[in-house]
Amino acid sequence: MKPCLIICCFLLQVKLSPAQNTSLAPTPPMGWMSWNFFADNINEKDLKEMADAMVSSGMAKAGYNYIFIDDGWQGGRDNKNNMIADPVKFPSGIKALAKYMHDRGLKLGIYSDAAQLTCAGYTASLGFEEQDAKTFAGWDIDYLKYDYCHAPIDVETAKTRYKKMADALRNSGRDIALGICEWGPRKPWLWAASVGGQLWRTTYDIRDKWKNLSSNENAEGILDILDINAELHQYSGIGKWNDADMLVAGLYGKKGPSGDLGGIGCTDLEYQSQFSLWAIMNSPLYATNDLRNMNEATKIILLNEEVIALNQDALGKQAIRKINDSIWNVFVKPLANGDVTVAILNRSDMLQKFEIIFSQLGLMDKYEIRDLWLHKNIGKGKKWNGNVLAHETKVFRLKKI
Repeated sequence: MKPCLIICCFLLQVKLSPAQNTSLAPTPPMGWMSWNFFADNINEKDLKEMADAMVSSGMAKAGYNYIFIDDGWQGGRDNKNNMIADPVKFPSGIKALAKYMHDRGLKLGIYSDAAQLTCAGYTASLGFEEQDAKTFAGWDIDYLKYDYCHAPIDVETAKTRYKKMADALRNSGRDIALGICEWGPRKPWLWAASVGGQLWRTTYDIRDKWKNLSSNENAEGILDILDINAELHQYSGIGKWNDADMLVAGLYGKKGPSGDLGGIGCTDLEYQSQFSLWAIMNSPLYATNDLRNMNEATKIILLNEEVIALNQDALGKQAIRKINDSIWNVFVKPLANGDVTVAILNRSDMLQKFEIIFSQLGLMDKYEIRDLWLHKNIGKGKKWNGNVLAHETKVFRLKKI
């Protein structure tokens, strides 16, 4: 074979490799996920109402475009082993639900598991990857969250099972993004992109709390997830995202999955901090509250388009934690237009005064400083100083002058 033909064939293989398909999630996905609010008690009526609320609240306009069906939609398999939806929960079928979403400019995500049963004990996809992928494609699904309950603990089995589903999705005839959800113990950031995932969970499930208060809680709070995800910035990029799990804003300690294991709820300022931190870390932004009944504080958090713009920035760079001690976390995130984000988290339980000289962060110029929660320019210079409330995250956008 001539050298040029060898090169062309190689380039074609690279282009077709599922690991290189960054177009399925060029920016972190945004939307609403059913698990924290409904657990497995979901139905098409509630999901349609959430979609309508996403549009009417302005969330769709702000960039939220997915409705994600989590565990509990399944009704088993038919006599040809095709996956079917629960006919009581989804009397119109999933394809009709997808059309409802698409007609409103939204997308539909669905859930399965790389074992015989899902986390909640419903029918899953092991051994039926090709068949289920074709079913999902036939339903016009846009995204698959693929869980890992009831599966072996070793990493090689995980790689094999996730690659098999990624290949099946690629061969399904429809573009379907794959969210790998094995919760972090097998370090998916090292291999998930290479087997075909567009994003991967980095931790166990989040609970509606600021942090673990004791070792007995054995569940993740906002700070617990932050401290894992913040160290993985080098593995994140366009079409391959570290997924820090769902947003808990607006849940306020609701009973259910997010309220278990110490999930007593957070303050609005803590919810705002989670939103800020998840945004700058380029985590997907999945709301999980009741979109039909949001208070004003929750709307202000979820609809902050200036903070959302950081998450959806075309450069796709996850923020780097430059300062990390018991009181202060300071993050720096470069943006596509040359601006820089600086975020300052007060981890302590009391108000603290702080001064940051930007050159300490490697930012050597003079900047116009915009506060993205106050939505206004607050000064110009080479440093910032001021008060930061307990558990507050200040978010500044710096423009060189």
